[in-house]
Amino acid sequence: MTAPAPTRPLPVVPAPDPVPTLASLGPPRLLAGLDEAPRLDRVAHLARHGGLPPLTAQELVALAEDTDLRGRGGAGFPFARKVTAVLDGMRRSDGKATVVVNGSEGEPSCLKDTALLLHVPHLVLDGALLAADALGAQEVAVGVTRQDVADSVRRAIGERGPVRPALRVTLLTERFVTGEGSAMTNGLGGGPGLPSGRKIRSSERGLNGLPTLLSNTETYAQLAVAARLGALGYRATGLPAEPGTLLLTVAGSRVVEAPYGVPLARVLALCGLDQGQGVLIGGYHGTFISPADAQTATLSRDALAAYGAVLGAGAVLPLPYDTCPAGETVRVARWMAAESAGQCGPCVLGLPALADQLDLAVRGGGDAALQAVQARMRAVEKRGACSHPDGTARFVASALAAFPEEFERHARGFGCGRPVTGALPVTGHQPPPATGPAPKPLRPQERLLVDWTLCRGHGLCADVVPGIVKLGPDGYPQRASMPLPARMRRRAQLAVRRCPALALRVQDGN
Repeated sequence: MTAPAPTRPLPVVPAPDPVPTLASLGPPRLLAGLDEAPRLDRVAHLARHGGLPPLTAQELVALAEDTDLRGRGGAGFPFARKVTAVLDGMRRSDGKATVVVNGSEGEPSCLKDTALLLHVPHLVLDGALLAADALGAQEVAVGVTRQDVADSVRRAIGERGPVRPALRVTLLTERFVTGEGSAMTNGLGGGPGLPSGRKIRSSERGLNGLPTLLSNTETYAQLAVAARLGALGYRATGLPAEPGTLLLTVAGSRVVEAPYGVPLARVLALCGLDQGQGVLIGGYHGTFISPADAQTATLSRDALAAYGAVLGAGAVLPLPYDTCPAGETVRVARWMAAESAGQCGPCVLGLPALADQLDLAVRGGGDAALQAVQARMRAVEKRGACSHPDGTARFVASALAAFPEEFERHARGFGCGRPVTGALPVTGHQPPPATGPAPKPLRPQERLLVDWTLCRGHGLCADVVPGIVKLGPDGYPQRASMPLPARMRRRAQLAVRRCPALALRVQDGN
């Protein structure tokens, strides 16, 4: 069965350009209408999507179960179980509840929720109000961390006029941990917006001490789509076991809606990218997968589990050939350490120590420094007030596993000769990457070329530079022109000398 193509991308956030139509996937879905207007106001939203059918609590649970709706903020927790837990919490208390939309995106590599709230805010509010009506909730609170997003939601609330339950949006402090459940409810309740460190579910006691249905922005938008299409209509897209679509932030700058089961390579190609040196899936608490795996991987929970990866918050970050993986990892580790809530030792002391030790190793600290990085990771795991220390350690461990030769070369003082370009984005001021003297930039035109008039398909080149030359089923190179990273130039020259047919040459950057 041919996998469906990705659907149309959203504009680069916050640019308000109309969205080009690239493909369609049956009935209108999340992005329907954005090929005609950069933002759907209340009138345009209703004209495109129509009204929203009311649901009882039992119908809401059944719809979420029938569509296998899961949270799109990172953990992928089943939405039906969240609703059921809130109903149980209401029965144990006085029957009151609240609904919270988590619209914070503290990670610079994620923009999908921002895109939804800027361009289709009424779809998100529809889903939140649908759930609130089903539960009989007292309030719907939306937590965001960008002023333009808060303005967009406030405008959408005004376009609706008086509604019950009440709608409100709150601008919270922008930091990585603001999206943690207890931090979100604390902030919306007027508190400091920091994780509580206590293992109390929001479904038992969340905003204002009430049972709270707390979920991600995209989750509520998907719920609004599912309610209109019905379970069968919603399941017409995606995979039988994972129906529907998902939003992805690609390379930290472009948001794409795609069906579950689409090949990762097709999503990257849609954005004019390739797999580079590897792809970080799930953002800065995520996992790197190799270039070879990125060419065959499909975007679904089951498929990515085979690579030890999860979709998380939908961030897809290919690492280009012209940047230093070790330096990028140090830069992100330092940023993650700076994003600490400052409440527990593993964050306040452990994460900066991990970043410093990683920096020392990359500066040429030797094998002992790399071993010390492992010890620093073990020291923070499973000890934090929230998942931030574990996620940061997981990111560093994944980078070490994905680029072992890079880290070994840097630790032994050889380096890779490439700059740190910031391909993995961070916010705020960052000190210059401490990876030795400023490297000479890679000339972007440098490539390894195949002369088809001479090539005889011996295949020796693929053995010498396997990361660059890939052979097709006929034994010949798949491409005649291949980008050549600086670190592979010496091996490429060796392949040129060893080619029996003299069919290879290196094209320099002049």
